[in-house]
Amino acid sequence: MPNEALLTTANDLRIACQRVSRRVRYESTSELAPHLASALAHLADRPLTPGELAEIERVAPPSMTKTTNCLVERGLVAREDHPSDGRSKVLRLTDAGRETLARIRRARDDWMVHQLEGLTKEELKLLKNATELLNRVVGR
Repeated sequence: MPNEALLTTANDLRIACQRVSRRVRYESTSELAPHLASALAHLADRPLTPGELAEIERVAPPSMTKTTNCLVERGLVAREDHPSDGRSKVLRLTDAGRETLARIRRARDDWMVHQLEGLTKEELKLLKNATELLNRVVGR
């Protein structure tokens, strides 16, 4: 069992990370619901099958089917035949999907920059160091 100080820090950090994540997703843009934007972001690197995308997003396949159907209907994602498995499909971003994702990322970055404005040099350095540490912690 972790000591009380470690448990308190873990709880406080978890809550702070959740708040930051929620605020960035919901307050920075209303162009797409957060779950749709998240699916787009995963497809930015490479095409994925719906099953792979569901696994990455940690949702049930039927939920991902609804998500991808919405993205396909909006013209943001294309559903294509799998190159080696005739029973499966592959999802890839369309040009409109890439443009939408770029706008969402810009809006989120702009929102975060606005939140950081007014911090001191020391506070910004502390956040930079904390970001590197958080990435190391979650990368385990």
